[in-house]
Amino acid sequence: MTGPPVILIPGMLCDEETWIDIAPALGAHSLPPLTRPTIAGMADEVLDTAPNTFVLAGLSLGAIVGFEILRRAPHRVIGFCAISTNASAPTPHQLSAWRSHAARTVAGDFETIVREDIAPTMFADARPSRAQVERFVEMARRVGPTTFRAQLAAQSTRSDALAHLTRVHRPTLVISASHDVLCPPRYHQRIADAIPGARLASVDAGHLCTWDRPDRLAQLIRSHLTDSPELQEI
Repeated sequence: MTGPPVILIPGMLCDEETWIDIAPALGAHSLPPLTRPTIAGMADEVLDTAPNTFVLAGLSLGAIVGFEILRRAPHRVIGFCAISTNASAPTPHQLSAWRSHAARTVAGDFETIVREDIAPTMFADARPSRAQVERFVEMARRVGPTTFRAQLAAQSTRSDALAHLTRVHRPTLVISASHDVLCPPRYHQRIADAIPGARLASVDAGHLCTWDRPDRLAQLIRSHLTDSPELQEI
């Protein structure tokens, strides 16, 4: 697929395999896990290596970093796709859970956290198959406990992005997953309502919808790229 460069940012505990069934269809470049301990630092991590202008798609934490990139460098982002994400500030419950995960990770419980606490929230079925869990655990192992702690710290620094999203004037697609227990559809409705002209789509999937429904995700993003007149003028 020809057109502007497309950069794909993975979520927490995710790497390039997040997009393995989608990137080829888009001719896109998948980034490795982001490792800096603040959202601002992660935004710099992307901007330091990205082309001068690009289309950005992010999943979960990847989209949260995308919101910060849109705030500080809107001239570089010519199109945006936010998937399975949350534009609000962390809740006290989230902050407490992240502190607990960080402390348990230091204590050596990283794989238990991944397998028992996080993997079950990734898929449409609350009791995912063994194959799904093992695939996610293997990816999390590649990311590793040190990067996980940095990502937890970064999540704790995020702020409410909705106010500045009203100033985004780029072709935007917001994708929610109907069975996402971490970032339910109402979060995405708020994001789409905030960004002028944003398109909202839903897929029958869980939080990690790039694995649950890769063909549908690729179709939605490809259509966004080809149907947005602004992107065809690049």
